[in-house]
Amino acid sequence: MTSDRIEIIIALILFFFSVMYIAYRYSERFLEWLRFQSVGTRDYIVERMALMFIEVQPNTVLFVLFGMSFGVGLIVFFLLMPQVFPAILVSSVVTLVGWKLPRPIVDMIYFRRVKKFTMQMIDGLSLMSNGMKSGLSIVQSMGLVVQELPDPIRQEFNLVLSENKLGVSVEEAFNNLSKRIQSDDVEMFVTSVNILKETGGNLAETFDTITTTIRERIKLEQKIDAMTAMGRMQGMILLCVPGVLGLFIYNSDPEFMKPLFTTTFGWIILMVVVGLELLAYFTISKIVKIDV
Repeated sequence: MTSDRIEIIIALILFFFSVMYIAYRYSERFLEWLRFQSVGTRDYIVERMALMFIEVQPNTVLFVLFGMSFGVGLIVFFLLMPQVFPAILVSSVVTLVGWKLPRPIVDMIYFRRVKKFTMQMIDGLSLMSNGMKSGLSIVQSMGLVVQELPDPIRQEFNLVLSENKLGVSVEEAFNNLSKRIQSDDVEMFVTSVNILKETGGNLAETFDTITTTIRERIKLEQKIDAMTAMGRMQGMILLCVPGVLGLFIYNSDPEFMKPLFTTTFGWIILMVVVGLELLAYFTISKIVKIDV
């Protein structure tokens, strides 16, 4: 057994006993954190999916979480097993990423749906405004939106109408809408409707004003996206250059690149490079992101 292997085994033993001691010393906090990371993440995903009218079983979500994290991590561990340190390091990273990845993916799908709903509000509020100008009530004008426009605005307005038929007031049904669709435009729409129904006013003109405001804000966002597109592309290029360059060098001189994948120090360098690349990409993304 080589000295490098003995040092790795000793380091793993020390790491194992350190983790065990910390877990024993802070067992209650550790169990609470573990419960939050498992049950809390599961419940969060189930709630987000329910907001998008997608029903999933909590046990199914938990099974997918364990499969994407520990399942994939074990596969990576056994694939790299001849090299102990890289196997433990890479599988641990893959397990952590696999456990954390579903939540931002669900958030991305949810906010994409919110964005689509906001875009549909332009046509929806215009249709409601025209309906109210012709003498329809706000509930009847929402029925026109349900009949004429596709999902997701059809689903959301149909749920508002269903709640109203079951005895929920229009104001409360709109408040529930603003809780399901987390958007400033929806909040502005709901607040305007609730205030005008209490104080009186011309809802049709208010809808026209909200439509104009949303349309102008969307134009401004699109203009900002066009102006910051170069910065986002630079971040993508910066993220891809090291991998492409490393692949080119590996094809040109495999023996020169071989220590990078066969030694512990080489794997450490790879992890540091990947970490710095991700840090640079997220930093650039934060710089070029402008909230309207």
